[in-house]
This record gives sequence, structure tokens and C-alpha cells, in this order.
Amino acid sequence: MNIIPDFGWGGWSLLFYLFGGMVFMQLLYVLIFYRKLAFFKVNKQQQASELPPLSVIIAARNEADNIYENLPFILSQNYPEFEVIVVINQSVDESKHILEAYQQQFSNLRFTIVEKNKHIRPGKKLSLNIGIKAATYEHLVMTDADCKPASANWLREIGKTFNEKKKIVLGYGPYATEKGFLNRVVRYDTAWIAVNYLSFALAKMPYMGVGRNLAYTKSAFEQANGFKSHYSISSGDDDLFIQQAAKKRNYSIVLSEDSYMYSPAEKTWASWYRQKARHYTTSPNYQVIKKALLGIYPMTLLLMYISFITLLFNEDFRWLTLIIFGVILALKWWIQGKCFLRLKEKSFVAFFPFNDLLYAIGLPIMYYTGEAKTTNKW
Repeated sequence: MNIIPDFGWGGWSLLFYLFGGMVFMQLLYVLIFYRKLAFFKVNKQQQASELPPLSVIIAARNEADNIYENLPFILSQNYPEFEVIVVINQSVDESKHILEAYQQQFSNLRFTIVEKNKHIRPGKKLSLNIGIKAATYEHLVMTDADCKPASANWLREIGKTFNEKKKIVLGYGPYATEKGFLNRVVRYDTAWIAVNYLSFALAKMPYMGVGRNLAYTKSAFEQANGFKSHYSISSGDDDLFIQQAAKKRNYSIVLSEDSYMYSPAEKTWASWYRQKARHYTTSPNYQVIKKALLGIYPMTLLLMYISFITLLFNEDFRWLTLIIFGVILALKWWIQGKCFLRLKEKSFVAFFPFNDLLYAIGLPIMYYTGEAKTTNKW
């Protein structure tokens, strides 16, 4: 068995060089980005010596049921000083009456109402702007009405991540586990997105957070001119804003399980597809380098698999190709599997290579088909 083939400039050699280049690109992603998250350790010396008072802001529209179910878990957080501001934007349900009832029980609850007006777009950014202006405290925490914190220490985990230098905190917002294949796909998609934005942030290239578990200071918001540059886009409060505001290492991440903010996943393929399409409305506004880095990974992964499978048909290159592929596959499985473990997503580790390949195939399809059906509705 000859492991080392005779290299040259023939077709098979060129294909092997392509394979080697794609393997090298995958190796770079693993070592430069995903390794950061896999082996991330919290520096307790950099955590806040005193917990800052927090203003929790919730933008809601026709969310009466969610407010009734989830708001008490936020209002009852184990935190010394915080307020919760709910901004009701042009709702036609019973949100106001539910909030008035909760105010009798919780003194730290405030709410404001944007009355229905045909001249005002019911966008989330308007609600967030109103909530930020109304906030009493400098440190702000954003979440959604349909979200439930993982524990009573959710705010404590976020609050202690702030310090004099860290003005932005990126959290994780997983979807609740339910039965069904769709739920598993949605949860994998969410976990993989988190692996990416958290890994990139640790590699000093932050490009997004999630609006249901995101914190920053008023000063960071004002220095970035808020949502001014992308106000016309319905999405962007958690990615375009972060790209403007996160700089000079003024951000941090929080990974403890207590800090998670859970929300229910979409129940149908059509609703999830619409949700993804809405999120894609912001991607054309990404910086070129960040769009390239996010696109290169799935492209090189696909080319690596295609060239690998093709090279197996050549006896001269077969064994060397198998060895190289086995090494990179094992390394990716180990490092990126650890990333999922850091997010307490153990169920996705066993079949990670298979999921990774399917996601690389499906993501471009969803992006390019969804981009043509984008909507600015909130």
C-alpha cells in the first residue's frame, strides 16, 4: 500500500491540492475561532465588584398571554436593584390590564403604551428606543415577552459580567426543547448561530448577539447613535447594532446556564422559514469581511467533502486523503463538539459531522430563497 502518491500537475493532483486547501481553511476556522469558545474560561477577576442596578426592557406587541406567563419570572429575579420596563406598541389585546394587575404586586414594574397610529410603524426598534429613554439606570438588559429566564439568577449572571471596560454583554437564547424533528432543527440552528457569534466575539470580531438576551449601557447605545443608521430595517437591533457598538474590547460574553433566556420555537416549517427570512434582511448591511468569513466556512466545508469523495476513486490518493480527512474530522468533532457542550447542547455532539454538512448545504439554500421573500413586519 503506497500512502504517498506521486504529485504533479495532473487532474488528480490538482484536485488533491484543492482538497488540502479546503482542509487548511477548515483548520484555520477551528483554531482561530471555535477553539476560543471551546476552551473559554471566565476571568472572575474581571467581573464587577458590585452588581450595577439594571433596567430590563421588553418590547411587546399583542403579547398578553406571554406577558401573563413569563413576566413574573423576570420580576422575581434574585438581584439587589432592578426595574422592568415593558413598552406596549400598538397592541389590541389585554396587555395593559395584565400589567396594571402585576404592578399591584411588583413595585419595580413600569410600562408605557404606544397608541395605535397609522403614521407610526409598529417596529421593535421604536419600542426599544422608548424603553431606553425611560430607563432609570445606565445598564440595560434586553429581552422579549415570550422569553423565560433559565433561573432566578439570570440577571445576576449578566450584571456581574459588566465592569468598567465591558459595556456590552452577549448572552445565549436557546429555544425550549419539545418533541418533533422541526424543534430539533430549530434548536440546532440556534445553537450553531450562537457557537459562531460567541466564537467570533472571543476572536475579537463581534458581529451579533440575540435580542432576547442582550445587555449594554446607555453610553454604549448613544456612542453608536443607537439604531439610527438601520432604523428602516425591522431587524438589526441585535446584529447591526452590535457591529457598530462593539469595539475596543468593550464587550464580553456570558455562558453560565443560569444566564440563558429560553423562548418557544416556531411550530411550523413555514413560520420558521419566515422568521429566518426576516433575519436575513440585515445581512446585506454586514461589513464585507464579516460576510466573507461567515460564507467561507460552509463553502470550504462543501468543497472539502466533494473533493474528498472524488479522491476516494483514485487508488494513488485514496489513503493519504483518508488519513488527512480523518484527522481534520476528528479535530473538528472534538473542538466544535466542545463548543456545543459549553452551551449545554449535548444532544448535537454525537452527530455533529453529519449535522455540520447538512447545515452547510441547507444554509445557502435558505438564505438565497429567503432573501427574495423578506418582510419588514414585526
